[in-house]
Amino acid sequence: MDSMDKYIGKLLDNRYEIIEKIGVGGMAVVYKARCHRLNRFVAVKILKDELAVDEDFRRRFHTESQAVAMLSHPNIVTVYDVSRSADLEYIVMELIEGITLKQYLSRRGVLSWKEALHFASQIARALIHAHGKGIIHRDIKPHNIMILRDSSVKVADFGIARLPSTQNTLTQETLGSVHYISPEQAKGGRIDARADIYSLGVVMYEMVTGRLPFEGDSAIAVAMQHISSIPLMPREINPDIPEGFENIIMRAMNAKLEQRYQSAERLYEDLESFRKNPDYKFDYSDLDFRTGDKAADSASERLKGRTGGLSNTGRGNLDTGNLASVLRDKTGAMSKAEYVRNTQKARRVSLLSGILCVLIFLICAFLYLKNTWFDDMFAEPETTTVPDFVNSNIEDILNNPAYTDIFEIVPTREASDTVAEGYVIEQSPAAGRTVIKSGNKPTVKLTVSSGSEKIYMPNVVNTDYRSAKLNLEKLKLKVAEPEFVTSNDVTKDYVIRTIPAEGTELSPGDTVYLTVSSGPEIIYVTMPDLTGETLASAKAKLEALNLVLGKVTPVESEAEKDTVTFQNVTPGTSVPEHTSVNLNISSGPPPSEETTEPDDTTVAPPDVAYSGESGSEGQ
Repeated sequence: MDSMDKYIGKLLDNRYEIIEKIGVGGMAVVYKARCHRLNRFVAVKILKDELAVDEDFRRRFHTESQAVAMLSHPNIVTVYDVSRSADLEYIVMELIEGITLKQYLSRRGVLSWKEALHFASQIARALIHAHGKGIIHRDIKPHNIMILRDSSVKVADFGIARLPSTQNTLTQETLGSVHYISPEQAKGGRIDARADIYSLGVVMYEMVTGRLPFEGDSAIAVAMQHISSIPLMPREINPDIPEGFENIIMRAMNAKLEQRYQSAERLYEDLESFRKNPDYKFDYSDLDFRTGDKAADSASERLKGRTGGLSNTGRGNLDTGNLASVLRDKTGAMSKAEYVRNTQKARRVSLLSGILCVLIFLICAFLYLKNTWFDDMFAEPETTTVPDFVNSNIEDILNNPAYTDIFEIVPTREASDTVAEGYVIEQSPAAGRTVIKSGNKPTVKLTVSSGSEKIYMPNVVNTDYRSAKLNLEKLKLKVAEPEFVTSNDVTKDYVIRTIPAEGTELSPGDTVYLTVSSGPEIIYVTMPDLTGETLASAKAKLEALNLVLGKVTPVESEAEKDTVTFQNVTPGTSVPEHTSVNLNISSGPPPSEETTEPDDTTVAPPDVAYSGESGSEGQ
């Protein structure tokens, strides 16, 4: 029970007040807490006691802290603070008001492809940011994806996230739920960012089909299916899924690394292309879904059948048994001399046949070389001069047979502020160059202007102002002096809002206006005079002003017992809310010397002189 938890009610670092337990993970316990400095609720993840004694687990937990602290993205749970001491390690994160995607799927069942696309795009953006920082999540699954009330998504629980240089194998540690594990994780091999892409593919599969691609009686059985089995196509389960979305899902969870999406950016680009045109079909054959092991098995079966066929039909080499069956007598058998003559005749026929085949091959090779190489070697090649295409319209060039019949025109697009859209910026080879005309068409590469570079306002909300300003200036945008406003929800010096909004098309030199958080509003109260108050009365007055009763020290005093004799904050001064106030409480006057019973056993030391001089009393 939470009431028995030793952390409930505890104040960590004189700042975070633990309120209740809200979750338990493999390595840590998560609590809801109040930050007294910023007056907001946060989530505190504390390393489990049984693991805190293990230095290896402490190191892993600290590695996680450093990893997630590098991340700052709207679709990733934000880390506010990290603390490490001799007996306690914890991370302070934003408190998410929402439910996990697993809970959402349990309530909704199968999601529409549009809703699944909405969630998958946000998860992909989170992975783009994390992979860009060199961090692999390694445990992407619906349990670690939070859905907020506005349908936005945040990826949480980087509990087994690792920098690539500190990876371990599957045989050394648990790497997340086996139903979402990539084949290379299941094999215990070294992994990269493509493992997260595979897991996201499984999550998309589950969202649109309502089931997992692989099931089994044990974790090992499921892991083996990830390595060697092919799942049902999503449209076989749910025909309402567009073919293009099915292609994306199956490519993301392809067991072959080289045929899977090579980056989260590439996956996100396909999701965006599909979102803009749901009828788009990606060029992705279902043969790509087959595992390498099955292909090898299939080839092995074909080879086995072929070998067996030769042996069964007698067209293979004769073995001893076959040779004995040929040596027959006159009643159906062949004499030994007849067998020798037939064998020698067969050898001569084979030799002549081989020589004839070699001669035919040499004649064909000579004719081929004469027609394709010798003639070209000694013939004068036909040449042509490359025209000047610079500043010409690409459509006019491609529609002119005088160019396309002679040259292979290969245009590529490039932004330009000086050359109009559709006109050639440069060419290769240069104008006036002489090229050989015979054989294949000579290739001319043209760089064509796509017009002025288009800039779209990026999402810099909830990112550090200095980082946001630097990113905007890299896009050749001007950043006006920021407007600072107080905020209880956004961290100090982080962007609250932007003008223009995210996605707005801009031009180089346009000005962007940022509203930045100056932190929460600090409320000051006047410190009351608590001298003479009882402890209960003093505590009530402090709580009424949102002040905190600090250390209470009993002291001997002539004041009435259990009343306040001293406070460490001067009455009448202005102090911030939640300030801790220490009090001294009277324990009564000291014992009187007149009431002290004499000790009959005490003997005065000899040679003690008593005088009536000033200051001698009480000696």
